[in-house]
This record gives sequence, C-alpha cells and structure tokens, in this order.
Amino acid sequence: MECSIFINTLVLSAASLFLYSVLRIIYVVWWRPKSLEKYFRQQGVKGTSYKLLHGDTKELVRSSKEARSKPMALNHHIVPRVVPFIHQMVENYGKICMSWKETRPRLIVADTELMKLVLTDKNGHFVKPPANPLVDLLQLGVATLEGEKWAKRRRLITPAFHLEKLKEMVPAFATSCCNLVDRWTELVSPEGSCELDVAPEFHNLACDVIARTAFGSSYEEGKRIFELQKEQVVLVLEAFYSFYIPGFRFIPTRKNKRRYDIDKEIKTTLREMIHKKEQAMRNGEFRNNDLLGLLLQCKGQSENEMTVEDVIEECKLFYFAGQETTANWLTWTLIILSMYPNWQEKAREEVLQICGKRIPTAENINHLKVVSMILHEVLRLYPPLTVLVRHTSKKTSIGGISIPAGVDVQLPALLLHYEPGYWGDDVEEFKPERFAEGVSKASKDQIAFYPFGWGPRFCLGQNFAMIEAKMALAMILQHFWFELSPSYTHAPHQVITLQPQHGAPIILHQI
Repeated sequence: MECSIFINTLVLSAASLFLYSVLRIIYVVWWRPKSLEKYFRQQGVKGTSYKLLHGDTKELVRSSKEARSKPMALNHHIVPRVVPFIHQMVENYGKICMSWKETRPRLIVADTELMKLVLTDKNGHFVKPPANPLVDLLQLGVATLEGEKWAKRRRLITPAFHLEKLKEMVPAFATSCCNLVDRWTELVSPEGSCELDVAPEFHNLACDVIARTAFGSSYEEGKRIFELQKEQVVLVLEAFYSFYIPGFRFIPTRKNKRRYDIDKEIKTTLREMIHKKEQAMRNGEFRNNDLLGLLLQCKGQSENEMTVEDVIEECKLFYFAGQETTANWLTWTLIILSMYPNWQEKAREEVLQICGKRIPTAENINHLKVVSMILHEVLRLYPPLTVLVRHTSKKTSIGGISIPAGVDVQLPALLLHYEPGYWGDDVEEFKPERFAEGVSKASKDQIAFYPFGWGPRFCLGQNFAMIEAKMALAMILQHFWFELSPSYTHAPHQVITLQPQHGAPIILHQI
C-alpha cells in the first residue's frame, strides 16, 4: 500500500514537472514573445513579426553576408554595407522600431535624444545585455559589471587613466612607434617605396604599446596573450551568432575545449606576471607607471579590494579593447589620408612645424590640432563600435514608450554619425574642419558623436587611445608619405570592431 502511494506520488511529481517544463518552454519560445510584440504594436512601434526561436537572426546573417559579398566604391557611403539589417529596419519602420534576437525583442533606437537618455541612465534601468557564457570568455572586467559593484570597480581603476599617469606612459608609446618606423624604413630603403598591409602592422604596434604600458619589462610575455586573444575572437564570434542552448558550454566539443584551453593559458600567463610584479613590489623594486602596478595597488586596498581574478579580467579587457580600437583607428586613418593627400600634407606640415624630426613629447602631442581634427573625423566616419546594446533590467520608458524588463535596446551610433540633420548635407564627406572647435561644436544643436560611448560608462581608455594614435600618426608623417595601393579594395565590415575586410595595402614612400 505504502509502496503504491509512493509510486503514484513519484509518477504525479514527474508528470507535474514534465507539464511545467512544457508550459515553460511554450511561454519562453512563443507566448511571451508574441505578447511583447502585441504590447509594442499597441504603442505604435513598428517592426518585424516574431519568428519561432530564431527571430530575425537568419535575416541578419543573410543581409550581412550579402553586403560583404561585394566591395563598394571608394567613398564613405558605408552604412548600408556595415549595418545592412539595422539600416533597412530604420528605412522601413522609422527611428524607433522592433526586431528580434532569437526569442528576445530588440528595440532599435536611432534618435539622438533618446539614445542619450539610455546611455546616461543612472537608475540601473538599462544594463549590459545577458551574454552567451562562451562569449564571456573573451573579456569580462569592469565593462560587464553592473550596479554598485561596477561603480566601485570604476572608481578604483579610473586613476590609472588620468592624464598625468598617461603622460608617464608617453616614452613607452614612443619606443613602440620608433620600432615601427625603423621596421618600415628597412622595408622601403632599397627602392625608396614598398607596398605594405598596414592593418596587421598597427595590430602589432597596439599589441606592443599595451604590453609595455600594461606590464612594463614583461611586455614580451604579454605578446603571447594577444595571439591567444586573436584566436579566441574567432571562436567567440561563432558562438555569438549561434543559437545558445543552456548548458552547451559544458559539452566537451573540440571548439569548446579549445575555448577553455585558451582561457586557461591566458589566465595562467597573467597570474604568473602578477606574481612577478607582486614579488618586485615586496622587494622594493616597484614602479607604478604601468597598468598592472596600478591595478595591484587597487588590489592592496582594504576597502573595495580587488582579487587576483579581478585584476586578470581587467587586464584581458584592456588587452582586447585597447588593441582593437587603436589598431583599427590608425588603419582607417592611413586609408583616408591616402584618399585625401591634401589633408595628409596639412598634417605633416603641422607635425614638422611643432616637432621637427624629433620624437614628439607629451606637450608636442597636445598641440597637434590638425592631427586631432583628422583623427576625430576618421572616428566619425569609421567608429570602432557601430552599435551599442543595452538591456532593460526592469520596466521603464523612454520617449513615451513603455518598455518591459528583458528587452534589448540597440543604439546604432553609426547612423547618428551619418545623420544629415546633425552634420549637414555633406555628412558623407571627409571634412576634419568640423572638429576645428572641438567635439562639442562639431555637430549641429547637440552632440551626435559616440565613438567611445556616452554617459557614465564611456570608455575609460579614450585618452590613452588618442595619445597613442597621435604619437603613431605624427611619427609616420615625419618619415613617410603614403598612397593607396591599386590592390586596395574598399570593404569596411564589422567583426566586433569596424575593420577593412580585405586588409589595407598602402604604398609607403620614404621622405
């Protein structure tokens, strides 16, 4: 009798669990998405209809593949090629419209005022979107934290990027740039010119700069991390564009094993470097003019203490974000100055007038106004990140539109950089003079320039990147003039950051 009751209870429990699981799946993959679609439609938000499980993923991938299948003319009409799906959505449905990332609705917000409200949110309504755990292997750190934990970490690491600290790193920037100039000089010396793909050159430069400024004398060890991060990017992108099944990361597939092996090797390398630095600090050999030393100072504070794992994640973030941003920025700058030799010559004249053929100092760099204008205009036309994404942690509203919790909000910064209403009818022209009076007066009425984000979560490394880019460009202009190779194909595309799809072959001429 008791056995029969036990079996019946077990069967009933199993049946209840099965029914709950089925209902939960129906809720997640159908009822909730369709309810949210109706909710937004009732508020006048137009967009695509929900498609079971995949949403608009297939259409997004298809439009990207089609855009990348052919090059474009040598101009800056890049929006339809770089963000074809978002471009078409805004064209068809307006500046506020709805699409789908698998089962999650995505609200596209291409209005400057509303975008600014999202980015300056201080109430925790808009947070970083939940990520595929396999994507998190690439980078974590302060960029992925939220709430009070984010605020504490941000306060701790901000002093490492103060201008006075960055000025101390200028000699390290100069050493890396001198090595680049010496290498290029050897390549061009026999004939006075040579063809060179500058994209990998600038990635190597950025790698060297960050390795030196992050780890001081350990920069050679740091270079191995870049090689591993580069491989991890390919694996992460594949995971990002795939439908993630919860628990899949624990299945020991060949690619999953490689992902975790890379992550383990990066962390082991960083842990060893941290141990060496801590030992040097204990021996009184400490110099705090590199990032790792500054982070370890934060680790040693009793209040808001950082763990070794926290330091490792901040180093991973700095490695990835710092290298990608500056390398691609310099690559696009040389491509564009090859297209506009008059601006190349203006920049060279300024550099030679202020620095001569000497290595630029921190003070020299601060006085390079034309170089600064050019770099800002390149960032407007070819920003490293073309779309910023936030996620609603709770029900909120912007622009009179009520947004439930669990909705992704896409902020296409690239579209604002190409909006005639803010920049004029010549928005697709390269005109550095827009920035002659600084960023705040470059666009009409209001700031519509977000290459490093906006609000409290703006990129901490933007001054670091600007000093590095100005130093590198100034020293290149001192020693070379350059033009596009006939083999160059204009094909900007997004691979986490905005890059030239077929490289950046340039013909260098020694001055």
